[in-house]
Amino acid sequence: MSISSTLRTVYHYWLTRRRRKWSSRARLERWQERRVIRHIRWVQANSSFYREWWNGLENEAWRSFPLMDKALMMEHFDRLNTAGILKEEALALAAEGEVTRNFSPVIKGITVGLSSGTSGNRGLFLVSGREQDAWTGTVLAKLLPGGLRKPAKIAFFLRANSNLYESVRRGKLEFRYFDLLDPIGKLVERLEAYRPTVWVAPPSMLRMLADEFTAGRLTARPSRLISVAEVLDPLDRDVIEKTFGQTVHQAYQCTEGFLGATCELGTLHLNEDVVHIEKEYLDPATRRFVPIITDFSRTTQPIVRYRLNDVLTEAAELCACGCPFTAIERIEGRCDDILYFPHSRTGEPVAVFPDFVARAVIAASAAIEHYRVVQLAGGELDISLQLAPDISSPADVEAKVSGQLQELSRRLESDLPEIRFSPYRFVAGAAKLRRVERCKAADRE
Repeated sequence: MSISSTLRTVYHYWLTRRRRKWSSRARLERWQERRVIRHIRWVQANSSFYREWWNGLENEAWRSFPLMDKALMMEHFDRLNTAGILKEEALALAAEGEVTRNFSPVIKGITVGLSSGTSGNRGLFLVSGREQDAWTGTVLAKLLPGGLRKPAKIAFFLRANSNLYESVRRGKLEFRYFDLLDPIGKLVERLEAYRPTVWVAPPSMLRMLADEFTAGRLTARPSRLISVAEVLDPLDRDVIEKTFGQTVHQAYQCTEGFLGATCELGTLHLNEDVVHIEKEYLDPATRRFVPIITDFSRTTQPIVRYRLNDVLTEAAELCACGCPFTAIERIEGRCDDILYFPHSRTGEPVAVFPDFVARAVIAASAAIEHYRVVQLAGGELDISLQLAPDISSPADVEAKVSGQLQELSRRLESDLPEIRFSPYRFVAGAAKLRRVERCKAADRE
């Protein structure tokens, strides 16, 4: 496909996403149903794995199809994808890119990517040229108000580059990739020279850049900030927004698709014009659910009834922007990040969602600049804090954190596990920041 035809395709998708509106949630859901059934009919005909996996079930009964997850997708990768690409060759190409930091090679014209594998199970993703153009148009429509019409200089801070991200360089847009593995000094030097208007980065990197700005080592400042790849913690959001005087927008993007983006009011909405999302509620009272996604825009690597490991909290009210897409109050993290405290009377495990813990720690003291809470194999909590430099008595802050967590335990009718405090250590880069997590050895599932 020529450059001009590619631009026309991107422009088509951008214009479609900008113009397509639904007057009600009911109209959106009827449109989604038609798209999903049409997509499933195509997948049935082109993916031998799915055809056998669904075992003759009617297309209209797609909500009863068995669930897919990353392990199952990787196990049947060769027969699941419709491009005839073998897992072995895709993994070899992706691994080579990780070493050489050259992520441009393709297989049969298909872009190959590798997920970061925070759950210990790395996944492959395949994207065709058409899907790449659709992704680009969707991203521009949802995250950049000017789209293709207004000039923008974009800085992408990523663990690994990809043809998918390179495709954002269209028309009046200028794009540069910033490798998260580079030292912060080098990244600051490149930012100073480039002066990008749009920064797309994990919140842990945005915090580091905010610190560099406060220290006077960075003078470049963005006109738009977009958080990706990690949970946007309330503490980080507050510091970043105050430092740069900008709302932090979010892109909910993962191996399985571009799942959500913030509107101009800063509310995160699911991208229900490209994906259908079923809600598996963990706690209906607090509106927490695990998303089960069906992406009716992807055909190279079909994603149908794919259960993610993420915990989302649905907003209690419709967003004032008027968009009928589901509004999300918060992405909390993974199911693996739910902690468990023993019930005070029965001793049975009580689920403690990451947001409960995060808000308890943040409420303890304004002196807390960074924190991590890790539940260890024995159930005890390892809490690491970085405090403001003028704090003379860290023990007082630690006591307040313990008190807040004790109050949280009381409300949940549970016993607070043993707490130990340790120095805060985290370097932004290859590893994703998880402020609240549970060690794999501590899993009770």
